[in-house]
Amino acid sequence: MSKPGQRVLIALRKMIASGELAAGERIAEIPTAELLEVSRTPVRIAFRTLEQEGLLAKSTGRGYTVRAVSPVEIAGAVEVRGVLEGLAARQAAERGIDAEVRQALRECLDQGDRLFEKGYVVEEDLEGYHELNMRFHQLILTASGNPAITDALSRNDHLPFASVSSLAVDLHDMAREYRRFNFAHMQHHAVFDALVNGQGARAEAIMREHANATLRYAEVFGPAKTASEGLKVIHKGQTEDRE
Repeated sequence: MSKPGQRVLIALRKMIASGELAAGERIAEIPTAELLEVSRTPVRIAFRTLEQEGLLAKSTGRGYTVRAVSPVEIAGAVEVRGVLEGLAARQAAERGIDAEVRQALRECLDQGDRLFEKGYVVEEDLEGYHELNMRFHQLILTASGNPAITDALSRNDHLPFASVSSLAVDLHDMAREYRRFNFAHMQHHAVFDALVNGQGARAEAIMREHANATLRYAEVFGPAKTASEGLKVIHKGQTEDRE
């Protein structure tokens, strides 16, 4: 998907998750394209993707309707992803990962290290993280040698926010998002260590927590913790330093 398409997809996921686009609300290509200041093509592609993820439903006429998604439904879908990805990590660790996969995983980690080492992120950084995150997860699935896991995940990905490609970013609080994604990246390091050392049970536990942690980000990195000293906060291209 193109970068404009990714930005539209992320923006719409965020609007649905926050309730800005309420359940039952009808949305159409042209007004959405005008709102997000993009052409109709990335909006059309984003609508189809969100329909597959279970966040939108095709209206009887033209356009789409926002589906009602309960917290229980989201939690269940994410938990299933954690179980499946945990199984993949355990099987990959027990089988042993070859040099090629190890190098590819290491490159993902190195790329993430460079992204987070400056102590803050901008929107483009998170787009980069999105790509490396999907690649990291796919490498583990491949290393498991179990295509049934990939098939099961593909079916689960149609549930709301279940896919690893589902990413909602709060552009108004990038300090919080920095901590959120840096935490996830540290989990990548931990699961890599378990994989290369053949620690199947540990790899499985970390991957399950890695998925389920997305349900607790608001609790772990709540509003009272958003103003870390020295952290640069980016608000839609404008920056300010928190002293």
